[in-house]
Amino acid sequence: MWISTNRLGTNAPGGNGPRTRAPRTSGRRADGPWKSGRGTSRHGRFAPGRRTAGRLVAALGVTAVALAGPVPTALAEPAPVPATLTPAAIDRFVNSYLTETGLPGAVVAVTRGGKVVHTGGYGRTAGGTAMTGRTPVPVASLSKSMTALAVMQLVDEGRVELDRPVRGYLPEFTMADERAAQITVRQLLDQTSGMADSAFPDLTLPQAHTLKGAVARMRGARLAAEPGTRWSYHNPNYFVAARLVEVVTGEPFADRLRGHVFAPLRMTDSRSVDATTDMPEDARGYVRAYGRVVERGHPRWFTAGGHGVVTTADDLARWLIAQNNGGVGADGRRVVSARSVATMHTPPGGENYAMGWSLGEQHDRSGGSEGGKGGEKESPPLQHTGELLTQNAIQLLLPDRRIGIAVVSNTGMISGDDSAGIADGLRDLAEGRPAEIREPFTMTADHVLAALTLLALGLGTLGAARARGWARRAAGRPLWRAGLRTLPYALPVGCLVWLADLVGLLMRREGTFAQVVYVWPALVVCVAAAALASAAVIASRGGHLARAVLRGQRPAGDGPAVSGDGADTARGGPVPVVVDRGVGAGQ
Repeated sequence: MWISTNRLGTNAPGGNGPRTRAPRTSGRRADGPWKSGRGTSRHGRFAPGRRTAGRLVAALGVTAVALAGPVPTALAEPAPVPATLTPAAIDRFVNSYLTETGLPGAVVAVTRGGKVVHTGGYGRTAGGTAMTGRTPVPVASLSKSMTALAVMQLVDEGRVELDRPVRGYLPEFTMADERAAQITVRQLLDQTSGMADSAFPDLTLPQAHTLKGAVARMRGARLAAEPGTRWSYHNPNYFVAARLVEVVTGEPFADRLRGHVFAPLRMTDSRSVDATTDMPEDARGYVRAYGRVVERGHPRWFTAGGHGVVTTADDLARWLIAQNNGGVGADGRRVVSARSVATMHTPPGGENYAMGWSLGEQHDRSGGSEGGKGGEKESPPLQHTGELLTQNAIQLLLPDRRIGIAVVSNTGMISGDDSAGIADGLRDLAEGRPAEIREPFTMTADHVLAALTLLALGLGTLGAARARGWARRAAGRPLWRAGLRTLPYALPVGCLVWLADLVGLLMRREGTFAQVVYVWPALVVCVAAAALASAAVIASRGGHLARAVLRGQRPAGDGPAVSGDGADTARGGPVPVVVDRGVGAGQ
């Protein structure tokens, strides 16, 4: 399905200009408010995305047929910076990406060691404002790494122990499950607490207004697993962690983050908000459909602690520097211990998710991908994605090179994979390869869905047109057979009714139908078209069959049909058999 186009962009001398190719087929770990379970690719997957997308497209095809490891220290000596990772090369690539994909706007930050390589804004916001390095943007679940750092500062101060039960610091944290008393601070941060969408579907419920309220509304929830036994991405883990920070410090979480994380790093334009309605332009952005972008507003979501930070490209650069320098900012000020940074970057055994960071795909030092020819493997990158319905973001660390990359773009989850695509191209530049433009997978998948949509409508029209003949034939058989033959047409209708549940099952997250409309508009249109076509066939067949029955053309048991035209004898005897011997045959 993902056929490479190999469209070459205008290359600068030395072959460092962007190249365009179709998106990769592998999924990536989704780390936004509504994310999937596992998946591996260049970005770890989350993934919602492409493996799940393939399953959904395959399922729609069937419907149409029916109608028809450890992290090294961040302070190690970095590898030389490739000549390609320059402000001019970054600008050229990102501008080419916007031109090729129609992305409305994005901001980018690139750092190396303790220095900023480049920050900038491209395009415009949904409100029409030109984007710059100081344009405030929501970073969604990139916020989790910042919440984790605020907790680890308390660990450094001896005020919190990672392996102590949360309830020891936060007595108000209770659930309708006695196992919740065992949940530790560490398990909140690495998301192995046992809480999950399957037991507490956060985004389908009325949203909280404060961290205290967010914790209180979990009192009736149960756990999906024994604490410490299973990883499950769940935003309330970080709501509880942020509330813990409030209670231990006696400060509102937003104030604590501003005073002890943002201010020391000189992230002066950064803040934490409680809801999407507090974000710039109310988090208004875009979704992709059939290769185009459509402007959409964002519903109100509670975000504090889990996905509520608003920041800028300039501030993200300062954040990346501290992450690559073991907790030391660009001005030499330490905000957290190097040991705590290593803890935040190191997943527990058998997992790839740490504390607001996850492991990505390794490359060899010659620039080839894992499994290809090359030399010694580089350390795996660390990253986290963040996705709202109308915005998406990614932060990426290359530990051996001490390079940090952050991208925020104003398209939504799944339908717009733009931040990850831009980060891929910047990583190409960082590792000495020509940058390739990887279009969001929906720009290809939506064309497939469009074809399936037209096919479903065509087959539905054909089925409705042939319903009269079908009913005439069915009237001569038992009615249960007619019902059984029509039953498969109810499948697309059921898919539409339960679409949110089906998507949630594949993504291992819970959402609403309205959220699915944001996440993948073309999918909803395709399923709705299939359901409409099926309903038309069912209604047409049912109407014609009912008329046939009313005319008396219903079966007599399992025997042959009776004409129902009055030819039966008054006593119900057999219809006389008339033999036509032809003209002049013994008249």
